[in-house]
Amino acid sequence: MSRLLLKNGLLYTPEGVISGYLAVEGRAITYVGNPRPAGDFDSEKDLSGKLVLPGLVNGHTHTAMTLLRGVGSDLPLQSWLFDRVFPVEARLTAEDIAAGTALALLEMIGCGTTSFTDMYFHPQVAAELVAKSGMKANLCYPVQAFDPGETYEKNLSARALEALWRDCHGMAEGRVLVDGCIHAEYTCNDDVAAGVAAFAKEKGLHMHVHLSETDSEHRQCLARHGCTPAAWMEGRGVFDVPCSAAHCVWVTPEDRAIFRRRGVTVIHNPSSNMKLGSGFAPVPELLAEGVNVALGTDGAASNNNLDMMEELHLAAILHKGRRHDAAVVPCNPAIAMATRAGAVAQGRADCGVLAPGMRADLMAIDLDRPHLTPCLDAPALVTYSAQSADVCLTMADGKILYENGEFLTLDREKILFEARAAARRIYG
Repeated sequence: MSRLLLKNGLLYTPEGVISGYLAVEGRAITYVGNPRPAGDFDSEKDLSGKLVLPGLVNGHTHTAMTLLRGVGSDLPLQSWLFDRVFPVEARLTAEDIAAGTALALLEMIGCGTTSFTDMYFHPQVAAELVAKSGMKANLCYPVQAFDPGETYEKNLSARALEALWRDCHGMAEGRVLVDGCIHAEYTCNDDVAAGVAAFAKEKGLHMHVHLSETDSEHRQCLARHGCTPAAWMEGRGVFDVPCSAAHCVWVTPEDRAIFRRRGVTVIHNPSSNMKLGSGFAPVPELLAEGVNVALGTDGAASNNNLDMMEELHLAAILHKGRRHDAAVVPCNPAIAMATRAGAVAQGRADCGVLAPGMRADLMAIDLDRPHLTPCLDAPALVTYSAQSADVCLTMADGKILYENGEFLTLDREKILFEARAAARRIYG
């Protein structure tokens, strides 16, 4: 088992930022601190002038939508989704989805993201690409049922989710996990939603859903069911297993109480929510009430990038302006939302922290930049100053995926060529 020593870097640890050593053996961190650990190492890297953090976790995205980057810009969500996005998605082939997903992995790795939670079609394609890339991912098939009378047994998207679980759950030494999924309340009926929830509970899976993204979604659910989307999902058994609920912009205090009681993670997507005019999730309230809050980019069609450094920055500042309070969502909780909280949401308890015994998922920022000088407060520098272009190293499970502009597991030029070719096929 290979041993690697990262030395002389600034290390973002649970105890604070220290200058010291981080040792990796195989897939795990074995030492963090000072003095230099004993023993010989197969290789050493000098990270002087670098800040090392846990790898970023993108808690909600639709990776293949990189090929829809810019589609339907400046439209509200319902028009954007039904009038512009769905028609393009109907033209996508498995080859297109592979090209778009590979492009997304390239973008995320270069931004310091080591793990992501994805909801899209042909997820087996994504699983194979994730395995090759060295990243980690929780994948699911978005179950939908527009016919109110359709049963779970007859629903084809539910069969696709079950096939994904059979084919891919636990592959690549556990780097690929499968989640249960209901796309949203407004795209699924009661019986199918309850069936997916029961399947996830039987197999011990997590769940992934969209929830209360817009005011109209929230109000229409109240009109249809006499309850909020959160209460509807709780009633279908969706929260009987750990669940990641994306957006949660319009949730009520009663919904937040459900999340706290049932252990639901809220995935905050600030760029997407602002670009689509959806509003602002009550993140300060959720954090104060003890709800786990993680960050996501959403898809590149509604963001329009997969830059988790940008999401971290926005999550920390927009609520200060909304609440007229500079003390809400401080730096360290914001960084935790981008790292540890996402790992917890994925069921990866051994990820998201630089500490002995944890998986060696990490990223390094090059501090030798004008906008990162001087480094007086490292957490503040990460939150308010750093950009994804400052990332100089990305490692997952002890394997370096990206270093100083070079992708070590993916063919950058091939991926860009195939993504451009797919775009020409889709848009003519």
